[in-house]
Amino acid sequence: MYNLICSWVALGLCVAAHAQPTSTGSGQAYPTKPVRVVVPFAPGGGTDISARQFSQKLSEAFKQQFVVDNRGGAGGMIGIEMAVKAPPDGYTLMMMSGSYSATSALHKPAWDPIKIIAPVAEFGATPFVLVVHPSVKANNAKELIALAASKPNALAYASTGTGGITHLATELMMHMTKTQMVHVPYKSTGAALTDVLAGQAPVLMGSLLPVVPHMQSGKLRGLAVTTAKRWYSLPDMPTLSDTVPGYVVELWHGTMAPAGTPQPIINALNAAINRAMETPEMKKNLEQQGMIPTGGTPARFGERIATDYNNWLKVVQSAKIKVD
Repeated sequence: MYNLICSWVALGLCVAAHAQPTSTGSGQAYPTKPVRVVVPFAPGGGTDISARQFSQKLSEAFKQQFVVDNRGGAGGMIGIEMAVKAPPDGYTLMMMSGSYSATSALHKPAWDPIKIIAPVAEFGATPFVLVVHPSVKANNAKELIALAASKPNALAYASTGTGGITHLATELMMHMTKTQMVHVPYKSTGAALTDVLAGQAPVLMGSLLPVVPHMQSGKLRGLAVTTAKRWYSLPDMPTLSDTVPGYVVELWHGTMAPAGTPQPIINALNAAINRAMETPEMKKNLEQQGMIPTGGTPARFGERIATDYNNWLKVVQSAKIKVD
């Protein structure tokens, strides 16, 4: 750690046990004014909640306001485009989820979604849960796949929208198992859950927190989690990779900046976010959202984003998915 801090100081940083205003590398302090934190979704969702918690921690660390700016619409593309095309001066950040890679793979923006961003830090990851309405005669993932294989397009599955990560995650499962179900897209998790609970679209690759209460009440049957290992809060539930070897989908959350943002600023923000994740308060907050803290370097986060984007691009192409 000592050598790491010394290397930052050599770049003009002033990062110590508690973050202080730092240097952009050209002798100017940072931040000297409020920092805008773009969230490409409406208030109240998981990304928004995390953004507000970490923005508060960054405000405390840098003694300057980090202000959340919700810019929803077009599956997140409106907010994404606003953030990535902002001046690369450290005063615009974006708090985003794994939806960034999925949305970019579907919409194929005119700009390169990997080259146009500067990864800052990943701060948490959570699984999806494969759930079915109790009317579906499948008690585990193996039985669901067998049922879907025996009756192509007899089952309908819900998603939170065409090209969204829940859609692509289900398409990936179908591609890997050579099965077919009918896709029924909705505009939100809440809307999708309404019809899943009614048995209208009885299969869902759902976010952890919204589906667990319905599993506990018996209104939905949980079959598998999509992480590589069993999830800490669902220790008795197998992974989907137990049935479909190699299938792993994690929903990460993290912070990005426009490409070209000075590296000393990226490093200072990364250090502050990693420190925040070590506090009991943030560990509790992430756990309440069903996430485990991940952290790490900007380079590691960048590799995660690029890998997800390339994987989702293959799914979009193989399934011939197009924007509505």
